[in-house]
Amino acid sequence: MNGNLLSYYEAIEHASLDMLNAARAGDWDTVVKLEGACAVLIAQLKHASDELPLGPDEIALKSRIMQRILVNDAEIRNLAEPWINDLSRMMGNATDPTKMH
Repeated sequence: MNGNLLSYYEAIEHASLDMLNAARAGDWDTVVKLEGACAVLIAQLKHASDELPLGPDEIALKSRIMQRILVNDAEIRNLAEPWINDLSRMMGNATDPTKMH
């Protein structure tokens, strides 16, 4: 990143939008891959935030970016839910830890 803490938030937002587009297309492999990329960005953000505090205007922008990320995440979860339920049905009792061997 270029040293601007907001660039991390913007990169995470971009990745979340790419994840949403992949989820809409049913490309769950790409969703998982992008989720890993987001995890790396979040770890980098945590480290950078110790050294690069945000100013008042940047905090407001960060809030708007975070809201968009949360909206993307909610839609991804809604798209994934039927897939997760299908997987659960296919696995049958294997998803019940009390019935696993």
